[in-house]
Amino acid sequence: MAADYPKVELHVHLDSTMRPELLLRLAERNDCPLPESTVAGLARYCLATSFGQLGRICFEMTKVLCREQDFRDVLLSYAQEATRQGAVYVEGIFNPIIHKRRGVDLDAVFSGYCDGAQEAREEHGLEVRLTPDADLAFSAAEAEELAHYAVAYRGRGVVGFGVSGADYRDSPAPFVRASQIARDGGLAFTPHAGEFGGAHLVRFAVEQLHASRIRHGLGAVEDPGLLKELAEAGIGLDICPISNVRLGASPALAEHPLPTFIQAGIRCSISSDDPPFLDADLTRNCDAASSLGVPPKTMFEAGIAGAFCDDALRARIAEIGAAFDWSRIEPSEST
Repeated sequence: MAADYPKVELHVHLDSTMRPELLLRLAERNDCPLPESTVAGLARYCLATSFGQLGRICFEMTKVLCREQDFRDVLLSYAQEATRQGAVYVEGIFNPIIHKRRGVDLDAVFSGYCDGAQEAREEHGLEVRLTPDADLAFSAAEAEELAHYAVAYRGRGVVGFGVSGADYRDSPAPFVRASQIARDGGLAFTPHAGEFGGAHLVRFAVEQLHASRIRHGLGAVEDPGLLKELAEAGIGLDICPISNVRLGASPALAEHPLPTFIQAGIRCSISSDDPPFLDADLTRNCDAASSLGVPPKTMFEAGIAGAFCDDALRARIAEIGAAFDWSRIEPSEST
């Protein structure tokens, strides 16, 4: 089983990791009605089959998050889930502006997730780092404010900053300043780019936003020259195979560009994206990548190389991989 080997996950939206049981508990705590009152009913309601539907579900479900404790609980819940699946290092994405627009204090969002990351280490031995996102549908001013906040929390586990949303519709050009604020403050910049759009969106993220790593980046497959540039620059891709198929970014798993990226020499880490809302998890995404010919050890090493943690932690994670007997994984599980 894929859960039997260590993993590094670099692309999971913490606000979208809430399983029905946790959603119902938080909804009761904060007196926030949900459209379904049972675990089974809520699981069916939250299953997304398109990018637009996923956005609507995420926006609706995050209304249960109102206080610092809620964000802490979300992170700890996912830390437990990820640890069961073999994760040893996770970079969690969250979108604070969504919460601020509902009246939630930004410090409550950041402190909740930062405290949760510390407790995840203490309770589960899982290292979690944080990479807040600005939404392309929101204003550049909000993104710049968020970048300043992210920099201020750098000492508490925030290691990166990014933008997410429909870059094929909402131009990322107004967010150049926010990316600069984050980078000047010592954070890596990792935007969503080219998930549904073309190679030009990935190129913009690299050349104008100075991305350290690209989230998704499937459109890059259109441009062999760009693939070579990504490989030579060491700019990795966060690949979420099941998400890409569920949402239509790739027509089928067999047609996913992951093997092309690997062949081009691009480091591709494997992640779960929005696990409960896409009926997937880290294990199943790694299984999907394995079915495309990517060995688990290659996934792990790509994750270490792409992680935004400090060198000391990177070395400790690498030691976990070095100590693991990768040869004991059956060939059928890694081909």
